[in-house]
Amino acid sequence: MTRRLAEVARKVGVSEATVSRVLNGKPGVSDSTRRAVLTALDVLGYERPTQLRGVRARLVGLVLPELQNPIFPALAEVVGGALVQLGFTPVLCTRTAGGLTEAEYVAMLLDQQVSGVVFCGGLSAEEYQHLLGRGVPVVLLNAAVDYSGMPQEHFAALLDGGQLGFPQVSTDDAAAVEQAFHHLTALGHRDIALMVGPADHTPSRRKTAAFNRLAERARMDTAGRIGQALFSFEGGQAVAAELLAAGATALICGSDILALGAVRAARRAGLSVPGDVSVVGFDDSAFMNYTDPPLTTLRQPIEAMARAAVTLLVNQIDGNSPAPKELLHEPELVVRGSTAPRTLPAMLVEHLARS
Repeated sequence: MTRRLAEVARKVGVSEATVSRVLNGKPGVSDSTRRAVLTALDVLGYERPTQLRGVRARLVGLVLPELQNPIFPALAEVVGGALVQLGFTPVLCTRTAGGLTEAEYVAMLLDQQVSGVVFCGGLSAEEYQHLLGRGVPVVLLNAAVDYSGMPQEHFAALLDGGQLGFPQVSTDDAAAVEQAFHHLTALGHRDIALMVGPADHTPSRRKTAAFNRLAERARMDTAGRIGQALFSFEGGQAVAAELLAAGATALICGSDILALGAVRAARRAGLSVPGDVSVVGFDDSAFMNYTDPPLTTLRQPIEAMARAAVTLLVNQIDGNSPAPKELLHEPELVVRGSTAPRTLPAMLVEHLARS
């Protein structure tokens, strides 16, 4: 019993005495704290006391595209913790090979009459319309709606009715690429390449657009300098090998996993990182300070973004419908050992080749 009190108290951030009062039905506890304690019991797998079992926990779906990328468990941890403190029970839904699709998870969550849903993966037009029709509060976290599959007349009707879009919380992808690009050019790199995810991935499209703008401004040729990869170590290695073979001396990667694949590709090609090739990641996932070399990367402000998403969602659940807008959070460039200045011999060869 003592262990249960301590675990629940730690999860909610209250004293063990407060937890005891809730479990014993004693007065002196606010409704929000009482709900948070009961939710923590559910999340930690403890049975509620008999007299409290009729109190139904409020459910919130948290839909993730995968768990292999460490950034998604990090987001889930902060979002889940914030929801529990507000008296909600997070329901984690992750797309896996051979498992349920995101559309099937949406149907399941709606059947469970969830209070709301946080999406960390993109929504199709069909899923978007389904959720909009049901009036379920939704927040998109580093995600977006793909309207390309929506019939033109439906799209026009939504636009006219001012219903287009869900509230969004995102990292500023353009700012991320700009920081990485300026960091690499300051180190003397001119042959910079970009490696991102699939073409239908909205953050990847934004990074690509920003890269093209910067390259044009700097009068750099982007031909053969943009690669699209699956978000995996192997995908990063395969595409990075092509970009390096085309002469890239620096790689800006759309995730830390892709960046680690790029480091492997460089070494397989007999190149050193950062001596011959500089690599910049994106996310600042766990343990990136302990890789070989430690990875220079763009750190996403996970804590601030996750809490903003929860606030937007709870506001909707409480009946306050925010205007559909996007909150962009600035990433932070964390410089470590995977980037370095272009060596003088390499720059000399490059200069002679161009003269």
